[in-house]
Amino acid sequence: MGDLAAKDVRVRFCPSPTGNPHVGLVRSALYNWAFARHFGGTFVFRIEDTDAERDTEESYEALLATLRWLGLDWDEGPEVGGDHGPYRQSERREIYADVATQLREAGRAYRCYCTTAELEERREAARAAGKPSGYDGHCRDLSEEQIAAYEAEGRESVLRMRTPDETVTFTDLIRGEISVDQYNLFDYVLVRANGHPLYTLVNPVDDALMGITHVLRGEDLLSSTPRQIVLHEALRELGIASGPMPRFGHLPLVTAEGGKKLSKRDPQSSLQMYLDRGFLREGLLNYLALLGWSIGEDQEVFSIEEMAEAFDITRVNSNAARFDLKKAEAINGIWVRRLDPNDLAERMVQHLQEAGLLAHPPTPESVELLRAATPLVQERMGVLDECVGMLGFLFVEDDAFTLDEADAAKVLKPDAKPVLEAAVGALEPLQEWTTESIEEALRVALVDGLELKPRLAFGPVRVAVTGRRVSPPLFESLELLGREKTLARLQRALPRTEAVADEASGGPNDQRNEK
Repeated sequence: MGDLAAKDVRVRFCPSPTGNPHVGLVRSALYNWAFARHFGGTFVFRIEDTDAERDTEESYEALLATLRWLGLDWDEGPEVGGDHGPYRQSERREIYADVATQLREAGRAYRCYCTTAELEERREAARAAGKPSGYDGHCRDLSEEQIAAYEAEGRESVLRMRTPDETVTFTDLIRGEISVDQYNLFDYVLVRANGHPLYTLVNPVDDALMGITHVLRGEDLLSSTPRQIVLHEALRELGIASGPMPRFGHLPLVTAEGGKKLSKRDPQSSLQMYLDRGFLREGLLNYLALLGWSIGEDQEVFSIEEMAEAFDITRVNSNAARFDLKKAEAINGIWVRRLDPNDLAERMVQHLQEAGLLAHPPTPESVELLRAATPLVQERMGVLDECVGMLGFLFVEDDAFTLDEADAAKVLKPDAKPVLEAAVGALEPLQEWTTESIEEALRVALVDGLELKPRLAFGPVRVAVTGRRVSPPLFESLELLGREKTLARLQRALPRTEAVADEASGGPNDQRNEK
């Protein structure tokens, strides 16, 4: 921290509104949020939307919705405001134009008139000679006559930063000391020929003017850091910015199977997939926190509040972190089991609605049924969308109820017919429709009466009533389903066993054995 007071810590999360948010982006937001909250500092949310061809308002709204859903509240930024706004780069173009002018007038930046063809020709020549192939400084010291000649030709120009002829060294909060010598630090473009500022200008300018003290971002941006430091130093020399140079920390890459970077094209990188599958915000954030950091050797499950209290950026691992979907599901399942059952029931509503099982809004009766059924599945669920398969049989209309064909083929065989008939006979006369009475009646009729093992006794009943071989506890499920629906489904399944018998024998007119 140096001489900086903890409360003066200012970090930023500055995504571009292009496409759907991905998990690597969320991990960066989480680490910055935790860092700010740990020190009681400021978390700035900034939108880098200067790429008119790729940025969309839909993506911008998705970014805001993502942070809201995750509970990563920001102290300054869109919809919140602050003393350093505006917080969308598309609304700060005059600021960038003014800074670019000051840099050029002070000799820290210069006009470059090189054409694309000329640049490529000189790069090829440098590569052939075994030299670095970055920009060779051709336009660094043009005379007034040369500039006039280029402009008379109608050449367009970009604005390049004049980098120092010396090594740039900084201490990364995660990776230690890093140095880049002048032979690999080329003059880079700040402003395109059309006047549009590039990331190389706008990002450091915003960090400087917004008083950002720590820049925590992905390892893939590490190569641009020396350039940003050069610009930060120039901004301070010119009095455009004040305060200390930001300290940089580059977070480890998130990789997929095989060690490749988890790209936007990987299905498991899209945050939308986790929303659709019903990951809890608590579970997803908990897992993403583990992609490079841990709260302790023997503790993998923790809240983001606990993370913020313990977060230490110097303990972030510099090695790449492999994304493990099964582990993410397992951790999410732990958080599912930690929820209050009524809270869990409320979170499942959307998934049941999307499956057409609950109305918009759900009826009071269906809400009551869902709350009663939730404890039956809470210990078995990993993600929320599993509730559709587990509880759908309770909410589906009778005419829409179907059996899983694979499960029915395995269980509703001819020998299941007497089981279903005995189950109907045992359940029809029950005076009380409770879990206890249902269990007793079925055990007496099927286990004792038919002398079947429980698996063989209750399997056909389970498939006939729930449609699947795997379901919530059977007797509790029958109580919730109710007497009328239970008996109707058992009766409806009986012909299925006969159909299987006919199919096995070739049908009632099978002549194969008549010889």
